[in-house]
Amino acid sequence: MKKTVLITGASSGFGLMLANKLHNEGYTVIGTSRQPQKYARSVPFKLLRLDLDDDTSIESFTQELFTHIRHLDVLINNAGYMVTGIAEETPIEVGRQQFETNFWGTVKVTNALLPYFRKQKSGQIVTVSSIVGLIGPPNLSYYSASKHAVEGYFKALRFELHDFNIKVSMVEPVWFKTNLAENSVSSTGGNIADYDTYRKQVRAATQKGIDEAEAPDAVISTISKIIDAQEPKFSNPVGKMTGMILFLQNYAPKMFEGSILKSVKTAA
Repeated sequence: MKKTVLITGASSGFGLMLANKLHNEGYTVIGTSRQPQKYARSVPFKLLRLDLDDDTSIESFTQELFTHIRHLDVLINNAGYMVTGIAEETPIEVGRQQFETNFWGTVKVTNALLPYFRKQKSGQIVTVSSIVGLIGPPNLSYYSASKHAVEGYFKALRFELHDFNIKVSMVEPVWFKTNLAENSVSSTGGNIADYDTYRKQVRAATQKGIDEAEAPDAVISTISKIIDAQEPKFSNPVGKMTGMILFLQNYAPKMFEGSILKSVKTAA
């Protein structure tokens, strides 16, 4: 019997692609969007309203969800966005909002559904993080920090949920061709002259990464395999360069830092 899967942020990007794939394979798929009325007619699965930044929305969504389903097998935390910009130039409020959505929104939705998973003594939580939740590249300080926070939260939570047979996994993609970059928020804080040259270089390096990004198929395939696995791994980096990136960071840190600095200086 195919599982019932909830996917947050299912109106675009990884969420939409995964929702369509699982629906076509016979899964019962429930997706979420802040504006489901815009997309409901164009998707074959049920799309419910959910705003991660709104506690009332999370509460009403949770109540509505279980009027459509009786049992939930998998929660896929996918909704979120990216803030780019030099750390010192990024207004604190912009960084705070990044955490409100990417970290606190993910935590609140997860916590809202944990009582149901605990009651049925089974479940699976798969959270789409990022390779920047494991490393810290320039121009992505707040996005990286929010993903590091998500990684840390679920690292601890997996132990607390073990006795309830609730499995926890993270997916950490490198750059992939989705609408993440298009929907990103670029810091509009006051420009600091000292960063003028570096800002130009790092923006060029970021754009180069976006332009050369891989097709998203590997991420969708990885999540599908996690859902089907008897004993899914906790950490699942995805992308052609992830192995090398993590190896260098962990075992050759000077070489890793040098490669980051070089990539920025040669991009512009």
